[in-house]
Amino acid sequence: MNNRIERRTFLKGVGTALALPMLEVMAPTTALAQSVKAQPVRMAFAFVPNGINMDKWTPAAAGKLEITPILEPLRELRGSLNVISGLAQNNAAALGDGPGDHARSTATWLTGVHCKKTAGADIHNGISADQVAAQAIGGNTRFPSLEIGCERSGLNGDCDSGYSCAYSSNISWRSATTPVAKEVNPRQVFERLFGNGQTVEAMESRAKRAQYDRSILDFVAEDADALRGRLGKHDQMKLEEYLQSVREVEQRLTRIEKESKQVSAPAEVKMPVGVPQDRGEHIRLMGDMMVLAFQADLTRICTFMLANDGSNRPYREIGISEGHHDISHHGDDPGKLAKKAEIDTFHVAQMAYVLKKMQGIQELDGRTLLDNTVLVYGAGISDGNRHNHDHLPVLVAGRGGGRLAAGRHLVVPEQTPMNNLFLSMLDFVGVKVETLGDSTGKLQGIF
Repeated sequence: MNNRIERRTFLKGVGTALALPMLEVMAPTTALAQSVKAQPVRMAFAFVPNGINMDKWTPAAAGKLEITPILEPLRELRGSLNVISGLAQNNAAALGDGPGDHARSTATWLTGVHCKKTAGADIHNGISADQVAAQAIGGNTRFPSLEIGCERSGLNGDCDSGYSCAYSSNISWRSATTPVAKEVNPRQVFERLFGNGQTVEAMESRAKRAQYDRSILDFVAEDADALRGRLGKHDQMKLEEYLQSVREVEQRLTRIEKESKQVSAPAEVKMPVGVPQDRGEHIRLMGDMMVLAFQADLTRICTFMLANDGSNRPYREIGISEGHHDISHHGDDPGKLAKKAEIDTFHVAQMAYVLKKMQGIQELDGRTLLDNTVLVYGAGISDGNRHNHDHLPVLVAGRGGGRLAAGRHLVVPEQTPMNNLFLSMLDFVGVKVETLGDSTGKLQGIF
């Protein structure tokens, strides 16, 4: 009896199409099922604003990775990390255009292109690394790419010294004139990932779940029961772990929606219903969405903006009432530098949560989801006080399917284009391009 099921099997219900993780029963042949099973390599980019306190970020020497104060939340993941020093995005500099470094740093981060200075509709940038990948390999998954964040995207208006809000709030660009807006509401991402694409049915499903306090899993229970009967013990355990993860995220979303209707918050941090007031919870929830999307192979490409550059949001979650942007202009004041390091460490701690979750998910090839991912974390500005775009803070997490050595601090020659790293990453996931932005060649010694 052949119990094999198709890789793109979904658990279906009204308004629902729940994708599944890779199971042994999905392997195309018995021989393949007993050998090392090829898993896709995922690519992700996580962006933080306003630079970083580089004295507390940068390891003292090249070689074995030293865990610095800001990197402390990642200590137990050191064997899956690389810090790269020396990379630059020189097209984020003024180049005669005057102020506007926050907008340029964001627009240039994944493109390597000097964006046109305009606050009007005539924006012009370049295609970003994630969208180069999405256009080449995005057809292999339900969603070519996933764009998420914690502050809304803007498409018009002046957000930074004559630069359109489109520049400072979007790192993903489908073309020179088309930014890809991110979703900031975790509920919307959840419904997109697990909806069946039928708008009316999806709305009906969500309304029933809200009215009767039901789970999305209730709508696919019949399909799930039928599937369990075709699975071996190991696959059953893997399925239950995955469904439990989906349910746990859904329960948190429901709790946050209820709380957000009741809790008052200062105007500068007030978020729409369903979006956590607590920035840490917001980052973690959005990170959970990325993990679920990768685990179920709904997409292999994700961009994640923890905040827009120039963001002046306070971080009362960690006792900081001043705005982040104001603090980043520290003027070498020890107090402001200490608070900047606290914010930077807070961001890293939230990403540590996400990376640890990825590390805990076993895939069929014996590696973890983190092993089969390459995630770049960093900023488009180095020192927020200087607004410089060289010596950028760059952390690479994951092992890229086992081909990426880790646990290192790599120091590359000064002014090496950051796009050289992206060019190498694209090659690594099977996307062959000769140039990207201001790249001068693949980054040597990383893969």
